[in-house]
Amino acid sequence: MTSEEALGILHGRAPGVPRSSLGEVGTALVPTALSRRIAEGAASHADAQRAFVAARRLFIAGERIDMGELAAGLGVERTSLFRWVGNRDALLSEVLWSLAVPTFDQSDSAAANQSGAERICTLLSIFVDDLIVADYFRVFLRREPARALRLLTTTGSEVQRRFLAVVETLVREERTAGHTAFALPDHDLAYLLVRIAESFTYADLINDETPSAERARAAFEFILRD
Repeated sequence: MTSEEALGILHGRAPGVPRSSLGEVGTALVPTALSRRIAEGAASHADAQRAFVAARRLFIAGERIDMGELAAGLGVERTSLFRWVGNRDALLSEVLWSLAVPTFDQSDSAAANQSGAERICTLLSIFVDDLIVADYFRVFLRREPARALRLLTTTGSEVQRRFLAVVETLVREERTAGHTAFALPDHDLAYLLVRIAESFTYADLINDETPSAERARAAFEFILRD
């Protein structure tokens, strides 16, 4: 596998299909040691790429990523695997984001003919809905709820920092284009929208309620109203 193909998987696109996308903004603005290794190329970090791709396949199949089993499957020692990709949380975070990128891009395409608050509401609502109905993602949330919330929703999480970077970029695009004028600064508004998305995506884990894209959209619309 070439470094371009591995980077494409990291960014959620098929090998050989170049694309600059909204989802990729998160990886670019909030790089990690593992994302850098993948981007640097097979000549330097082929083993890290191989481990990341194997872990991603396991996750999509609904299987638990166990570092010992992953190392054995790759034919290496655990110490080598940790040296290549970091600890389990670091690997899981990169896998999770690699799956969020195409979800963002599909949502962005669906809202392509809209602008302003409408575009933001539509894009984020579709993104939330896609997360709610993704079977392999819900399997992970049910199997490791505490870890999932920590990796996805805490301020120290690369996933949340990337999510925030994407939404802030989206808000800035609409403001710069003159499609809307929000009362809050871009960063503050993006943070509020991210927290709303998280609250309704992970409602079953946070307060034992049913996740709902419809309720998320109603909240987005209320916050973004003129």
